[in-house]
Amino acid sequence: MKLHASSTQQYQTVTGYDDTGVEINAQRYNFSLIVLPETAPRAWGAPVFEQLTEAHFNDILALAPDVVILGTGERQRFIHPKLTAALTMRRIGVECMDNQAACRTYNILMGEGRKVTLALILGGNAGAGEPA
Repeated sequence: MKLHASSTQQYQTVTGYDDTGVEINAQRYNFSLIVLPETAPRAWGAPVFEQLTEAHFNDILALAPDVVILGTGERQRFIHPKLTAALTMRRIGVECMDNQAACRTYNILMGEGRKVTLALILGGNAGAGEPA
């Protein structure tokens, strides 16, 4: 699905997505990534949902978001609270959604000026197509 780009390209906006990847400001990514409104998307070492660890979420904690939108793949799945305990202790919310809902929600929250982080698990393709 294609989404309309925001009127300003200074922010990292989800402009499209499908079952194999996502477009951020019309640039395609097909590996797991972290997206914040004001910094370029970066690879996230979370290849599949089953391999998520506390360390993956500690990477996000270092970014100090207000809320984390976790895209869990093609379907919504819920993570064990122990994985996000460090975020919860700092009052950082974590919402789990399928990737399509996560992309839409990120755009809405980013458009509201929230300090949101989008963490997407993209079909076990972490590293595939990753920039060198």
